[in-house]
Parts: sequence; C-alpha cells; structure tokens
Amino acid sequence: MTTAWGLLASKRYRPEWLRSDLAAGIALTALVVPAGIGYAQASGLPAVNGLYATVVALTVYALVGPSRIMVVGPDSSLVPLIAASIVSLDDGRPERAVAAAGALAVMTGLILAVAGVARLGLVTDLLSKPIRIGFLHGVALTVIVGQFPTLAGFGVDADGLIDEARAIVEALADGATNGRALGAGTATLVAIVVVRRAMPRLPAMLVALGAATVAVWALGWYGELPVVGRLDRGVPAPALGSLRWNDLVSLFPAALGIAMVAFADTGVLSRTYAAREGSDVDQSREMIAVGLTNAATGLLGGFPVSASSSRTPALEAAGAKTQLASLVAAACTMTLVLALPGLTSNVPSAALAAVVVIAVSSLFDLPGLTRLGRASPAELGLSLAAFLGVVFLGPLRGIGVAVALSLLVFIAKAWRPHMTELVRVEQRKGYHDVLRHPEGRRIPGLVIARFDAPLFFANGAAFDRFVRRLVEAAPTPVRWVVIAAEPITDVDVTAADELVELDDHLRLGGVHLVFAELKGPAKDRLARYGLTERFGPDRFFPTIGTAVSEYVRTTGTAWSDWEDERPPSGT
Repeated sequence: MTTAWGLLASKRYRPEWLRSDLAAGIALTALVVPAGIGYAQASGLPAVNGLYATVVALTVYALVGPSRIMVVGPDSSLVPLIAASIVSLDDGRPERAVAAAGALAVMTGLILAVAGVARLGLVTDLLSKPIRIGFLHGVALTVIVGQFPTLAGFGVDADGLIDEARAIVEALADGATNGRALGAGTATLVAIVVVRRAMPRLPAMLVALGAATVAVWALGWYGELPVVGRLDRGVPAPALGSLRWNDLVSLFPAALGIAMVAFADTGVLSRTYAAREGSDVDQSREMIAVGLTNAATGLLGGFPVSASSSRTPALEAAGAKTQLASLVAAACTMTLVLALPGLTSNVPSAALAAVVVIAVSSLFDLPGLTRLGRASPAELGLSLAAFLGVVFLGPLRGIGVAVALSLLVFIAKAWRPHMTELVRVEQRKGYHDVLRHPEGRRIPGLVIARFDAPLFFANGAAFDRFVRRLVEAAPTPVRWVVIAAEPITDVDVTAADELVELDDHLRLGGVHLVFAELKGPAKDRLARYGLTERFGPDRFFPTIGTAVSEYVRTTGTAWSDWEDERPPSGT
C-alpha cells in the first residue's frame, strides 16, 4: 500500500516501477473507456460524461486513496440506481440529466466523507453478504432487461423492471426490432466471450467494440442503426446550474442508498487487497477517499462512482505497482476526448449495450447462492427477499428493503438469542452447554444460566422467562442462580427493570441471584440506573468458578453431592 493519503504522499516510489505503471496504465485505458461510455449511456447520460467521470475518479482517488492499486470509476452496480434517481428530473434536456447525476455524486460524496470523518466506516456492514448477493442479483437483472431494447435497436417508455419487461414483449410482438442493431449487439456479445476465452490477455471489450465499429463503417450501416456519435470535445467542468433546491431534496434518499452500495463494494475490495499484502486498511479513511472522489466527480460533469471489482484485478494482472497507473489511464482517456472525439462516431449503441450486459453479468453469483442455500436456507430466503425487493419495487426502494432486512435479521437474532444452562462435564475444565453435553452434571441447588446477547427491551422478558423455567425445572430446590454474563455487553432501561422483577421473584422463593463475568460497561449501566444498592459488589464475580466456589462455601454443599446430579432429558 501507499501512504495513508495517496500517491503524492508516498516517499517510497522506486524508479524501476515506472515502466510497469506506464504499461499497466495504458492497458487499463482499454478497459475504462468502453466501460465509462457504456455505463454513462446505460444511466441515461451522454457518453462523454462517462469519460469525464472516469478521468476525475481515477485522478482524485490516485491522489487521496489509501489503496495501492484499486480502480475507482463508473460501476455496473450503480447504473440502475443512478438511472432510476435522475429519470424523474430528466425533462428531455441532456444538461438536466447531467446536472442531476452530478448533484447525486456530490451528495453521495458528502455523505461518505462526513461518515468517514465520524468514523462510521462499519455502517456499511448493515448490508450483510446474503442480502448484498440478493440485491446485486436484482441490480444485474434490472440492468440486463434495461439494456435489451438498446441491444435490439428500439426504445420503450416504462417505469420499473416489470413494466419494462412487459413493454419489451409488446415491442417485440409489434416487430420493433432493428435487425442490424441486434446483429451488431449479438456479435459483440459473442466476440467478447470468445476473445476472453481464447486470448485472455487482450482487452476483450475494446477489441469487440472496435470490431463492431469497423463493421458498421465498412457495411455503411451508420445511418441505419443507433450509434454513439461524436464526443463533445472539452475538459471536465461544472454542470450543476439547472438544478433547484427541491431537486436536491428529491435526490437525497437516492444518494444515501448509492453511498451505502458504493462503499460496501469498495470496502470489500480494499480489505481483500490489503489482506493480500499482509496489511490493514482503515475503513473510515477509505470512506473519506471514496467520498472526496465522488464529490469531485460530480462537480466536474460526472456521476456517482465506486471501486471496480473487474478492473482492479485487471490492473493488478497488468503489473501495476502504484496508483500512478491510474493517473496514466486518466491521461490517456482525456487525450482521447480532446484529440480523437470522432472515434466514437460509428460505435453502435447496441455494441455498448452488449459491453454493459457482459460487465453486469459478473454481479451474478450462482455458486454463492448455492453455498448459501446449503449453509443456511434462512439466509438464502433473505437473499431472495432482497432480490424480489429490487425486482418489484425498483433499485432505490430495493436498497431500503435490503437495509431493513439486515436490521430485522440483527434484531431477530438479538431478540431470541441462544440461551442455555451450563453444567459440569467429566474430564473437562469449566462449565459447558447442557444442549451439547446432556451427560453433564448439575450442581445441587445451583443453576448456571447463559444468555448470549445484550439485554434490551426486546429480549428482557425472554431472559426473565428463561431463568424462571430453569429454576422451576431443577430436580432439587434452587438456592442460587448464577448468570454467566460475559455475552451480556449492554443492559438498557427496560431490561434493567426486568432484572429487578426477576430478582424480586427469585428472592420470594429464597433464591439468590448473582452475575459472573459481567463486563464493566454493563455494570456501569446498572449503576447509572440507580441499581447500585440492589446489585452491590457481592452480586458480581470475576469468573463462573469463583461464583461456584462462593456458593459451595456459603451453602456448605459437598463436592461429592454432585456425582448423581444429572440434568433431566430435554432441558
């Protein structure tokens, strides 16, 4: 990795790296140019703005990003989110769509930067892996369906994946397909797959796109199917002037969702590459870097960007040593815009749609779904729910569904955590889960209960009922209850009241309630609730063993009494 704040802060650049970085940067150009143009058009924006986003993102992240070779730029996972968020503000003028996309990137960047400064880098973990898998499958399907009309040379006016699919079927039935466009798009798809398999070192997308462009020119089709056309020559510049305050307010929820998706992808990728290098990465600092990159991209005619899980490994494979390779790619891309703007004049839009379809297909992870189904059918169900949320509600509401599902899963696990009684097991030190060791022995008159979650309003009553059931089911009258409290990292006000009620109930039955291994912060909580007199120092023990020893000492229980005490079956 470079130093904490990008390439310019590094004092360790080696001259022998220069050739590798130059070569890798040129190779990266062949990947980012078709991706930038394709993702821009798929988002409903002019092609040149995809190149602006590419240039600015590569440059800014190279200067401020903590990761050594990670590529940041337009990404397939953000395409449907961008398209869905700007469609309501697009009045048919390209500059209006560009302004909306730029504002979206600026707001996304500010959200990420503020969250990073506040050290909230772990917030993106709200998108658990199963739910992210489902969400990205929904995104991939949305993009592919959305690109099919372009691939076939016609357009549809629809809102949402289901309506769009219906409109496509109707258009196909009416014979709206442009045969030349469909041929160019299909040929590009096939060419990309063939080149990748036969000659993996070549930039398959650029080769296929170039071949499609030459074919359109040679066959004279450029007037008979949609083409990208000539790029507007110019440098990245501010393009936010046509927006009003109400527009920004309407874009904010989308920016929040895009920020979560962008950083979830970036965080996973940066951790992966840091682990390969035997180092660590500060997620909050990474969040600030991606935020600054998005803000700069939005201010200069671009749209929201993220780390690329396809171009980053390609850059690594090309031999890049530092972010200088990204700067080289940015310079080459800008040279294309300024010196060769007519190069895209005959690029068929259908071929770009094929590029997007191939790129977004990498979001499908069927082996991951299979493994998930084998390991946890419940989490597979959550993944499918997130997928259906995107399909039926759209990508923007789908991200809300994904976050809500993640929170519900967390609450459900904390609401009904694992609860068990601990027993002694022959020839094993310590105290063990009776559900795993039904042969274990219970200490007469003593119940040791473990509750594997913080105590809060949703599970306090469950904790109370669990302890009461253990006391009632004990084969001999219970004199002490020891709470193995190491997993109880917090206690809220409602749960504290439940503890008081439980203590009162046990005391009426002559049972003494104590805690073993309760963490200091949880004790402090009880003190702040005014329960110091109720639960004094004599109620807390550093270990379960010391609590048991004190029970034996105060009650006179003989160690030999334990030998015949086994838990009843089904405890």
